[in-house]
Amino acid sequence: MQIQMTKWLSIAALLLTLLFWRSAATYRMEINLVICFAGALVLMQAFQAQKYRWATGFLLIVLIFNPLIPLFQLAGVAGLSIIVLSIGLFGMALVALRPHRLMSMESITDRNPGSQSL
Repeated sequence: MQIQMTKWLSIAALLLTLLFWRSAATYRMEINLVICFAGALVLMQAFQAQKYRWATGFLLIVLIFNPLIPLFQLAGVAGLSIIVLSIGLFGMALVALRPHRLMSMESITDRNPGSQSL
């Protein structure tokens, strides 16, 4: 559930970046931090689900949005296209990388456990 919320948060952050494109360079560090963190969480989810193509895509997002060593500036057509592609990748990951629901355990105090004691 937390990873799904993180995906939605990253999509919202990227959409806000698109809306306020003129001032996005001012908040570059914060945007990169949020997207890199969300990408790292989804990367771990993809590895756990053994979906290595998705993991490769999110590894690229983590590297591109690295807040310590940024690979691109939030300016120009290239930056805009990377942000749009990232929105699409996070959006598709909402559907493709759904968390598995855990089954509830049977109660050990059940009155009819299905077997009889010796």
